[in-house]
Amino acid sequence: MSDKWPAMMKRATAAQYCDISIASFEREIVAGRLPAGVIFGGREHWHREALDRALLAIAGADTDSIEEELRRRYGKAA
Repeated sequence: MSDKWPAMMKRATAAQYCDISIASFEREIVAGRLPAGVIFGGREHWHREALDRALLAIAGADTDSIEEELRRRYGKAA
């Protein structure tokens, strides 16, 4: 994972992270395939790891092993 991407991203950055347009990003949220944003610093943001988990699920990846890896790297909060 590149260090370029912040842990918490505003809508345009999160859409860019997913390599889709903002409109497509919003459609994926409404469809329930991507997580909703959370208020952070008074503005809506998306957590990079939450996006990663959703993208892995969309791709059909083994999310259990990914969850284990995230816990190993970042602790129980991951």
